[in-house]
Amino acid sequence: MHIYLPLLAAVLYLSAILIPPSQRKLHYGLTVLGWLLHGAALWLLAFPSGSLRVGFAVMLSSALWVSVLVYLIENRNFSLDGLKLLLLPHAAVMTVLPVFFPGSLTTLAGKTTMFPWHVGIALLAYSTLTIAAFHAVVMSIQDAHLHKLRAKPQQSWMHAAIDRLPALMTMEKVLFRLISFGFVLLTLTVLSGVVFSEQILGVAFKWDHKTILSLLSWILFAVLLAGRHWRGWRGKTVLSFTLSGFMTLLLAYVGSRFVLEVLLHRSLA
Repeated sequence: MHIYLPLLAAVLYLSAILIPPSQRKLHYGLTVLGWLLHGAALWLLAFPSGSLRVGFAVMLSSALWVSVLVYLIENRNFSLDGLKLLLLPHAAVMTVLPVFFPGSLTTLAGKTTMFPWHVGIALLAYSTLTIAAFHAVVMSIQDAHLHKLRAKPQQSWMHAAIDRLPALMTMEKVLFRLISFGFVLLTLTVLSGVVFSEQILGVAFKWDHKTILSLLSWILFAVLLAGRHWRGWRGKTVLSFTLSGFMTLLLAYVGSRFVLEVLLHRSLA
């Protein structure tokens, strides 16, 4: 089941891409079914009986799972059909990735009840801010496309997908909703990591690379939200802070696990 579920979810995601815009309900149905199977596969892999499994592939797969959920919700309010060509192929790949890189297994025996909640909030925070970074990149491509279009009209599948996106102002509103929600979750992650460090991780609080990078990411997103509120930041400034905060968070969690699990063949509890 751990193999068949993600494979079937990936097939459904890829099939949904091929559905023409005129058959919106079929596209939506296939994507929802793929999302449900994707979630079931993640649950079975990440939460085996009495244990918790977390690795870089699980984190990336979780991020894309949440991304598809946001796409499904926002696509009912705005026309985001153009995003399916950019999102669903990556979701299909990340659905299968944990099968090959399952990550380390941690027993929950002797752990406080806060442990799975801390991990769950951290994964949700990372996933939400991953979506925000992806959304910011799409906005940057959309902005560049609009400038080129004024100079010289172009036709390709990429340009056709971008043309079907909502206006930049709408995309920007969605971006800051994602960043604000992700920032709240990241704040809860940092606080729970500090307050419950000894009970959750079994060690006293220490200034390791994960703690420092997580705090740096928190500061970058805090400055971005403050700049947006007080200075009305937009455009390249928003993109720079969003990607910097995301890359810092990526190095704190996914990067360290990728190096240990894949390059050094070691587990990380």
